[in-house]
Amino acid sequence: MSHLNKSGIAALALVLSACGSGGGGASPPVASASSQASSMASSTSVSSSIDSSSEPSSSHSSAVSSEPGDFDISSVALTQKLGIGWNLGNTLEAVGGETAWGNPKATPELMQAVKAAGFDSVRIPVAWSQFSDPANFIIESAWIDRVEEVVNDALEADLYVMMNMHWDGGWMQPTYAEQDYVLGRMDALWEQIALRFADYDERLVFACTNEVMVEGDYGTPTEEYYTVQNGYNQQCVDTVRATGGNNPHRFLAVQGFNTNIDHTLSFFTLPEDPADDKLLVEVHYYDPYNFTLNNESQVTQWGDEAEDLSKTETWANEAHADEQFGRMQERFVDQGIGVILGEYGAIHRPNIDHHQRYQIYWNEYITASVLEHGLVPVVWDNGVTGNTGLGLFDRASAEQAYPELIEAITGAGVNP
Repeated sequence: MSHLNKSGIAALALVLSACGSGGGGASPPVASASSQASSMASSTSVSSSIDSSSEPSSSHSSAVSSEPGDFDISSVALTQKLGIGWNLGNTLEAVGGETAWGNPKATPELMQAVKAAGFDSVRIPVAWSQFSDPANFIIESAWIDRVEEVVNDALEADLYVMMNMHWDGGWMQPTYAEQDYVLGRMDALWEQIALRFADYDERLVFACTNEVMVEGDYGTPTEEYYTVQNGYNQQCVDTVRATGGNNPHRFLAVQGFNTNIDHTLSFFTLPEDPADDKLLVEVHYYDPYNFTLNNESQVTQWGDEAEDLSKTETWANEAHADEQFGRMQERFVDQGIGVILGEYGAIHRPNIDHHQRYQIYWNEYITASVLEHGLVPVVWDNGVTGNTGLGLFDRASAEQAYPELIEAITGAGVNP
């Protein structure tokens, strides 16, 4: 998710900060699931303005490697290493700074706790628009340093890392009117990011965008919208591949429209890539919306174990999940293209006695089904452990807030 925690509208924000601009699998509550005034700086002037903050890192992280052999596996093989993932949500993607949305700064202890809980990878959403030179989109050196510090903490905890370019105020609109502006800004940002992390090994995956959509429009995308969005994926691939170091063969995750599975299957075009077998496709899943994200809904039970049908949805049960993930497997995994389910989750509703049972079952079933179909499950954690939140860990103490729920997720691959 990306933006509904920005305005300070507490209850709604805590729910919809789950996935981005509304949820890649969950268009609320449908059953199937602003123009910028700045002129675009030329790529030449942007490149000449990039300062030492974007030069290849001299970090002592064990992930810094110039050995191309580290990348001699396919994207599908990489998904086996990514295993079960966890999201550092509502943190580095918070517009206004790392703690602007209410979470404390991420710590090495948190990453170690995530690893100890049984997770194999971490997705780190990032808002990169903290600029020292806004006209040329030059990232403030202190900010890229901080992002790298968190990436290193995760890698040193023996976690694979997927680092993206998140919602960040919604500037990435997929329209012809905004296209040139967005392409220029993306190029400038990804060049700096890629240069900074150029020598990191295959354990660092770049994810090009998040849930790109026209703000507020959850319907089927027009040809304009999905054509422009596909172009943003291509721009990311082109920019990263041109930066040297390990980036010519780095694994990159590219996104379907709004990361919605149906839209991805209908409208996604895999970017052209000079590297072989180094692209992954990312989608998200929050079906059914009324159970997973809508805190005002009376839908508080889910699946075959439901005891009161009046408290369930009439769609998006186990069979629906299996079908959706099966379609992604057939279209991509079986064709040699790895797939990441970059977000999924269901909110806490502790005020409803029976809800946690079904929340645990939903997370366990979805995780197991994702794994069974060869995808990478990456559960969303927004750091909010109270009512309507999706937090799994106490971010301040790094303790598990919901051990039974965490065990259901990390143990799902043992007995799917």
